[in-house]
Amino acid sequence: MYVRNNLRFSVVWRFAWRGLVIFTLYDLLICILYGPLNVHWLDIPWAPVATLGTAVAFYIGFKSNGSYDRFWEGRQLWGTIVNVSRTWAVRVFDYVADPVAPLDHSDSPALQALHRRLLYRQIAWCNALRLHLRRQTAEHWDEQVAPLLDPAESAAVRRLSNPPTHLLRRQSIELRELQQQGLLTEFRHVALMETIQDLFNAQGGCERIKNTPFPRQYAFFSFLFAWVFAAVLPLGLVAEFNRMGPYHLWLMVPVAALVSWVFNTIEVVGHMSENPFDNQMNDVPMTAICRSIEIDLRELLAETDLPLRTEPLDDVLF
Repeated sequence: MYVRNNLRFSVVWRFAWRGLVIFTLYDLLICILYGPLNVHWLDIPWAPVATLGTAVAFYIGFKSNGSYDRFWEGRQLWGTIVNVSRTWAVRVFDYVADPVAPLDHSDSPALQALHRRLLYRQIAWCNALRLHLRRQTAEHWDEQVAPLLDPAESAAVRRLSNPPTHLLRRQSIELRELQQQGLLTEFRHVALMETIQDLFNAQGGCERIKNTPFPRQYAFFSFLFAWVFAAVLPLGLVAEFNRMGPYHLWLMVPVAALVSWVFNTIEVVGHMSENPFDNQMNDVPMTAICRSIEIDLRELLAETDLPLRTEPLDDVLF
């Protein structure tokens, strides 16, 4: 996610230069044909061009709104994951306890180790979900997930097609065992299972966005219509500028190139927001969110050796 208030010129230029070069060369060709070579049959009335431009603007706007909705839903789902992770931690501390132990022994080393295992598995789940959505499980599991889990559990889960699902399943199994051991009452067991259900709902929402591509008919025709408009635009402007005077004809080149670039940029922005989990500059910053969750939960465990918060790289927070 780009975090700077204003886009740097280098960023704008990186996405703009190809379109600007193509539009400028094409518009210059139309001017040369119409002016020095007197190919006047190229010009067309402005009214149909304006009508086409209006229709394309509505269509591209519809696609951009749909793309932004996908990004915002993805960000909301990860906001839910943050809140539910904190809820999980608090409920683990308050619910998972020996009901017959005196209060001054409620934080025994064994109980602390149990809390730590349940919270670390939650942190591992967040990172595993991030890698799963980015299709990076194979290359980053050992570094970013395995240290948070028991080695045997990590080795067993990473071979599966959906590691996050099986980590939540492992949480469920351990809660059942704790309930059977008397460390969880029935009510508290149900409450913790509801928290796992909330995590499953958030995971399912993320997977729905990831595995359901933006409808290709909208994406393709949005791109096609933008370029059709860019091709027709100078044909409608060339006669209008020529009427202003012989030298005004050449002003059509920057004006048409600029208008075409604006339409194309709107289409490109929509295209870049179609999949918010691809680890690109405009996507949901899942790495930073996972690190924030890890810091919160480890602080709740009273740990002091905490990782640093993720900082933007070239104004982009991943």
